[in-house]
Amino acid sequence: MSKPIEEYGFIGNMLSGALVARDGSMDWLCLPRFDSDACFAALLGTSKHGYWRISPTGESNRPSRRYLPHAPILETTFETKGGIVTLVDFMPLSNDPERVDVVRLVQGV
Repeated sequence: MSKPIEEYGFIGNMLSGALVARDGSMDWLCLPRFDSDACFAALLGTSKHGYWRISPTGESNRPSRRYLPHAPILETTFETKGGIVTLVDFMPLSNDPERVDVVRLVQGV
């Protein structure tokens, strides 16, 4: 079952974009352009439609999230019994319109 739309943050680079759920799941992504076929489309149905999830394996509190100042960079922070980890998602600009990168960084806090 798909998540409510308010659970998603948006990242993009003016050529394409992705929706990232609060649980660290990228549930919508079209590459290399917005009008391309979806690589991940769990937003429209179930996990069978494709997703890319990065999150702690154990229990965690409700993740907090924010956009970094003056940048379309989404930061999601998970707090678990073992520690705190931050997932940073963004799509950098490129001079090559055929190249679209999705960057997902995991940082221990």
